Amino acid sequence: MSSIVFIPREVATDEPRVAASAETVKKIVGLGLEVVVEAGAGLSSRIPDADFEKAGARIGKATDAKPADVILKVRRPTDKEIKSYKRGAIVIAIMDPYGNDAAIAAMAQAGLAAFAMELMPRITRAQSMDVLSSQANLAGYQAVIEAAHAYDRAMPMMMTAAGTVPAAKVFVMGAGVAGLQAIATARRLGAAVSATDVRPAAKEQVASLGAKFVAVEDEEFKAAETAGGYAKEMSKEYQAKQAALVADHIAKQDIIITTALIPGRPAPRLVSREMLASMRPGAIAVDLAVERGGNIEGVEAGRMAEVEGVKVIGFANMAGRVAASASALYAKNLVTFLETMVDKQSKTVAINHEDELVKATMLTHGGEVVHPNFGGAAVVKGDA
Repeated sequence: MSSIVFIPREVATDEPRVAASAETVKKIVGLGLEVVVEAGAGLSSRIPDADFEKAGARIGKATDAKPADVILKVRRPTDKEIKSYKRGAIVIAIMDPYGNDAAIAAMAQAGLAAFAMELMPRITRAQSMDVLSSQANLAGYQAVIEAAHAYDRAMPMMMTAAGTVPAAKVFVMGAGVAGLQAIATARRLGAAVSATDVRPAAKEQVASLGAKFVAVEDEEFKAAETAGGYAKEMSKEYQAKQAALVADHIAKQDIIITTALIPGRPAPRLVSREMLASMRPGAIAVDLAVERGGNIEGVEAGRMAEVEGVKVIGFANMAGRVAASASALYAKNLVTFLETMVDKQSKTVAINHEDELVKATMLTHGGEVVHPNFGGAAVVKGDA
């Protein structure tokens, strides 16, 4: 008997994405698995139930989670959802595990095999499963669109018979996936773009997109990158030097976009109220790190706030604001990972504990928290 894959409608009111597309449902069915999609799951991502049905899924209810062998989600399941899953079920989602030990322990206690997609290793084999990249790409794009919408001037330079409109000056802080896409998008809109990052490799990437690179390039800067390609946390001394350089630069900008995140840590504070106060009238700031406390002093999660005369945009789930595109990419990430677990002969899903992808992403299994980074998530003995 083939394994059953269930795709629920996300319960969070601020989550419009869905963990499947018509394309990925067709792929899963092609692998020999049965797919059940909760009614209305894709509506906020422009995927009607009929599209899932045409792709081979059965449209069901939330209670159809109970017999499912695999649950594909966007966000970590709530306690109520966990109780609706059977023991031994595989749950694959963006788990947000850092600082959420109780939630991880609850999944272990329920006997789930929980996988965190954001822990996918950055290796060649897993590039097509990298949800951080797929979603950050769209977040970077959308950050510029939100900034342009709030900005009461044109972005590109325009030379007209009535006079010249100067190009908006856009400064992107952090040149990872989101930052690079923000740079590219702002350049496409005709802005004069500059950017900064603590990783030396970013300098060339920023320049290749036609933006100016701004950073204190000392010895610490030259060594500031982890083996996984993430930014390291910099010393207080470096941060002070960089802040002075950046403060002077920010004063001349119309729009700033901050993207700095360090896995498992609060977002570093990059922009102070004093820096915001130095900006031009009508300036805009977008904080893509708001869900980890934010890079900008005074940012408010979920809304646009005025701080020292600057409109500071702190919308959470920026990728979700382009849900149709975000869902399509996320669903592809999921199905590519799921395919590595499918036994082609038996048409069932089985976990290979020796697979490097499993080792990197599995949080819980067999009633225990198994990921070495989250061993502090205690499970009540006897209930596992």
